[in-house]
Amino acid sequence: MYAVAVMPVLLAAGWRTSQGLVVRLDQLVIFLVAAVLLLAWENLANDVFDADTGVDQEGKPHSLVNLTGRRDRVAWIAHGALALGLLLMGLVAVRSSPAVLALVLACCGIGYAYQGPPFRLSYKGLGEPLCWIAFGPLATAAGLMALAPAAEAQIVPWRTAIGLGSGPALATTLVLFCSHFHQVEEDARHGKRSPVVRLGSGTAAGLVPWFVAGTLSFEWAPVLVGHWPLTALLGAAGLPAGQALIQLLREHHREPERISGSKFLALRFQALNGLGLAAGLALGPLVAPAIARLGSGSLPGLH
Repeated sequence: MYAVAVMPVLLAAGWRTSQGLVVRLDQLVIFLVAAVLLLAWENLANDVFDADTGVDQEGKPHSLVNLTGRRDRVAWIAHGALALGLLLMGLVAVRSSPAVLALVLACCGIGYAYQGPPFRLSYKGLGEPLCWIAFGPLATAAGLMALAPAAEAQIVPWRTAIGLGSGPALATTLVLFCSHFHQVEEDARHGKRSPVVRLGSGTAAGLVPWFVAGTLSFEWAPVLVGHWPLTALLGAAGLPAGQALIQLLREHHREPERISGSKFLALRFQALNGLGLAAGLALGPLVAPAIARLGSGSLPGLH
């Protein structure tokens, strides 16, 4: 699950490399550790909040609260992960820009409002748009600023963050979307009006191809207009997992026991797509000379 946490800053590193810009590796490592800790906080806190409403008692056997029976201990671990994650993000911000910490705090606020009282916005079907905002523009902008030299990290690069983060964030949102399919009845009984509960599993399954197509469209458009290198098309590495997910939900969306692993297929799509895109962006400057020579017919052996 932690592929969703590290992807924004990995994409930022890939993009900065593709543009011939400096990537501060020390900042990258600290940001990665902090991002994992903050997602650990969100996951553990969600287990605690869902235990309070009872929604996880039937449909989520891998909840740590269910596994351990120690709600209080899980809550303390969650708080510790949050404190340490924010401390490390504060260090990143001191070495780059205060805006980095502000952006990360906004992500954390969204994470709390998603499941925490009194908001519990996921129970109102708002989790998916919140997920896109947090893991898209906000987290990507924070990553871009964190990796830049301090002198450059003074203005939030919204345009770049939206262009770079929109597709991968849609893939991350798909992971959340697919986590609802196997527990539609349980969610409905506990008043959790997820998009799958609202739409029905059949209609919701019909949206999955649009998630996959939308992700790739956001990522391929900059390549087609020449803003990103051709190697950015490596994001297509996630397509086989996306196709398998589409087929699984199309054929078995009414069978919770058959689709309980659908979110892990979605996660595979998200991880392979994001890593492929980040690697493709980073490889762009390395292969561009060879592509140019190939286009001009000047490679050895070509006359």
